[in-house]
Amino acid sequence: MIDLYYWPTPNGWKISIALEELELPYETILIDILNGAQLEPWFLAINPNGKIPAITDREADGGPATICESGAILTYLAEKTGRLLPSGGAQRSAVLSWLYWQVGHFGPTVGQLSHFTSYAPTTELYAIARFSAEADRLLGILEAGLKDREYVAGAFSIADIAIWPWLLSCKFLGKTLDERPNILRWHTGMKARPAVRRGVDLHKEVRRFEAGGQRDTTMPV
Repeated sequence: MIDLYYWPTPNGWKISIALEELELPYETILIDILNGAQLEPWFLAINPNGKIPAITDREADGGPATICESGAILTYLAEKTGRLLPSGGAQRSAVLSWLYWQVGHFGPTVGQLSHFTSYAPTTELYAIARFSAEADRLLGILEAGLKDREYVAGAFSIADIAIWPWLLSCKFLGKTLDERPNILRWHTGMKARPAVRRGVDLHKEVRRFEAGGQRDTTMPV
């Protein structure tokens, strides 16, 4: 059994989707990041960085293991099951390259765009323009990477699971897929996967997003 410390955000969805795809039993512990639960001492003892997601694998080799950082968690779960991450060679490198692209570039850029668009106390036009342009550049990379490929590294993998939730944030922020047919095709295929749907719907009743200064409970999927 795996304990999933979770809130329905793109990073949280990565792990709920992976657990569903890998058919691993898990229990969810909601961490209400809107009210600062991630900074409570008991959670900081699990992840000193004060971020979700995190997991505790109660049945890990050598005893219970706690893993933080979404990329590390995805890699751990894939290696635990022997699925969604090739064991070696060029295919493994391709998956890890896209995974690190997401955690190092795509996620942080879209996250900053979301902050300055919807949460910052003052309008910062320079920051919005900067992160919007960078998001467009990264979407161009993803569009090119999906040419003639069903999934980003060829076969379905943890890289797809890592990237897709942040694409939802791009759509929420008004980034259209109309001129990105490869991404649109991939997005349509991803959201049709039953495990992806179960993962992104986990505790959807507590979702809260800001759109143009207005609080909303929905996100386009």
